[in-house]
Amino acid sequence: MQESDGIQKLIDEISFRKSNSSDYEKMSIEEISKELKDVMKFEQDSFKKIEEYEKIENNQDLIKYAKMICKNTIQREVTQIQEIYLKKIDREYLNSK
Repeated sequence: MQESDGIQKLIDEISFRKSNSSDYEKMSIEEISKELKDVMKFEQDSFKKIEEYEKIENNQDLIKYAKMICKNTIQREVTQIQEIYLKKIDREYLNSK
């Protein structure tokens, strides 16, 4: 039961991760790049934790759910960051020529 609490806490951490989406437009390209790296690092760390729980957790459905939540939540944030990042690169570098 203790492992289930841990994986549930991780699911909540992933689900309720604070996104800076409203701030991305205001950020410089360098700041957005850092945000993207941070999100990708968070994803890697989360999957490592899930893999650790996978070894000790009996509830494989909960593990699959955690993987799905992590993948979907992080992918949505990465996509949002990339969209703004590419627009800024286009606006600041490609259109300036």
